[in-house]
Amino acid sequence: MTSTMPPVLLTIAASDPLGGAGVQADLSTFAALGVHGACALTAVTAQSLSAVTALQSVDVDLVAEQIDSVISSLGVSGVKTGLLRRREVVELVAERVMGGDLPPPVIDPVMVDGRGSAFVDQQTRDAYRKQLFPLARAITPNRREAELLAGQPLPGPEAVIGCAEVFRELGAEAVVVTGGAFDDKPDDVVIPADGDAWVIENQRIQTRNVRGSGCTFSAALAVEFALGRCLTDAVNAAAAFARCAIQDAADWQFDGPGPVSHLHSTQKPL
Repeated sequence: MTSTMPPVLLTIAASDPLGGAGVQADLSTFAALGVHGACALTAVTAQSLSAVTALQSVDVDLVAEQIDSVISSLGVSGVKTGLLRRREVVELVAERVMGGDLPPPVIDPVMVDGRGSAFVDQQTRDAYRKQLFPLARAITPNRREAELLAGQPLPGPEAVIGCAEVFRELGAEAVVVTGGAFDDKPDDVVIPADGDAWVIENQRIQTRNVRGSGCTFSAALAVEFALGRCLTDAVNAAAAFARCAIQDAADWQFDGPGPVSHLHSTQKPL
């Protein structure tokens, strides 16, 4: 009896020792959706439920060796990036995509924390804009990240749609602004490079346990693209997966904002 290895998805991101976000959330999502997860660590962190307490960047040469080892050993069907941290790492990922070694990535632009404080410096943000965003299959900013990219407050979906051309100028095939932190309804906004923007309506789930929900959505989106889904189907499927992840963990008890669940789907997607 023979079997075929599932698609290989590579996450290039930082670690979360609590297992709720970063590389750990990505790998859990990949496994739940029936693909093989590989990773390249860009930083090692220590975290509590409320804060990042320590962060050590990984040397760019070691990041490159991790990426290249996955490419040469397994091949890569899809890529998702999280915290890249340094300009040199952003440039490295762009080089691998431009050279054809990696497919166009789904980019979770981890540039600010939930309070709007910067994770990366201006040089790194410039490298994202000039070198990596134009190569992206999709960019998936949350509200704070979208406000940084747009240069203005975005209290809800209408404001995002009003900035659609600003997001299109980033050069990606699509931008998906996730709306969990919007003031009113937590709707997601999808802005394709060509065509009208549209809204995915969501009902707010009453819980603090949303740690890693953005990582989970972007990882699921990378899986759907790797499986050949079109933008509409891929975004809808990823959003549904993320909603289930939040719902299933809604009643978990923690002393702070807890993680979402990646246990609700262990079946390979059709």
